[in-house]
Amino acid sequence: MKKTLPKIGIDARLYGPEQGGLGRYIQQLIAHLEILDPGAEFSIFLRSANWDAYSPQNPRFKKILADIPWYSLSEQILLPRIFNRAKLDLLHVPHWNIPIFYRRPFVTTIHDLLLLNYPSRRASALGPIKYWLKNLAFKKILNHAILNSRHIFTPSNFSKQDILKNFPKINSNKITVTPLAPAPLSPPTTYRLQQPTAHNLLTKHKITKPYALYVGVAYPHKNLEGLVKAWAQIEKIAPQQYQLVFIGKKNYFYNRLINSPDWKKLSGAIYTDFVDDADLPALYQNATLYVHPSFYEGSALPAFEAMQNNLAVAASDSSCLPELLKTAAAYFDPADSLAMANTILRLLNNHNERAALIKSGQNLISSLSWESVAKTTWDSYQKQVL
Repeated sequence: MKKTLPKIGIDARLYGPEQGGLGRYIQQLIAHLEILDPGAEFSIFLRSANWDAYSPQNPRFKKILADIPWYSLSEQILLPRIFNRAKLDLLHVPHWNIPIFYRRPFVTTIHDLLLLNYPSRRASALGPIKYWLKNLAFKKILNHAILNSRHIFTPSNFSKQDILKNFPKINSNKITVTPLAPAPLSPPTTYRLQQPTAHNLLTKHKITKPYALYVGVAYPHKNLEGLVKAWAQIEKIAPQQYQLVFIGKKNYFYNRLINSPDWKKLSGAIYTDFVDDADLPALYQNATLYVHPSFYEGSALPAFEAMQNNLAVAASDSSCLPELLKTAAAYFDPADSLAMANTILRLLNNHNERAALIKSGQNLISSLSWESVAKTTWDSYQKQVL
């Protein structure tokens, strides 16, 4: 009698680099589970917006349309029906937004507890009453995800300890730390040799001087306003010498940043909007420095990508960043714009220190792999379904 393979579902509605680090995590996890080729059938749930972004390479992986907006009421009401039709043995929701009315077994990835540790009206475009109600609902969903998940994955020990502190009834064995790796960007590392290609890209974005780079979203906890204030200090000390480049998909928060009075005072700040993976390596590799100014993080994927592209990193000394970046970054207090400015300017002016950080970064990322993330994840799936 032929053995029936377990049916695993992955909620991939946030799939792809346009969704930042979470989208990259989903993308790379699925890709490396396909390569691992575990003994299971996988249903990958996507929205119409990212349907074409994923093409299964393994015949046991199939796409299912789940065109339900994340963080919506329909996510709670309609999405369980779509999941149930797939008759899954196990569902992996790679975020905390598991529908409360989904009753079959599931595992969750909790990247951080931003919702609990960094609540802010400024992190929402909603009015105060709608914000309060939605935040209350989100906390209920987060509690459900953590308390009812068969297993929890998290990218740092900082996040694991944060979960255990906020949910003391959870057994620590229920949480597995899976440190993430830099996503392999395409093309790999050839832009410094392809100077005409790089020159055209830099010209397109009006980058004409040595520059510091930030890649990611603009939510308040990312502290981009603090970085803008620090850059104003740098422009006073070294006028017209450097540029500061922000890369990220335009939304309410980036619009608020680039229309702020502090931004408009700068002469060397550039915002590119979203940049495709085909062009992103050129902007990493031609930068002088990567800056990671966050107040709060659960992982550090953009900094890892910078290291992968031989770029030195200056980072906040908060949350998980010292744990994950170790000696491969120069650290600053994210609440002190002058300290941030001094660290950035020191690195911009010090080739030897940047070279040492690049070497440390290469050693660090060589110890990280998506193969390991996929293997650890699959091992946990097996414990739940076999």
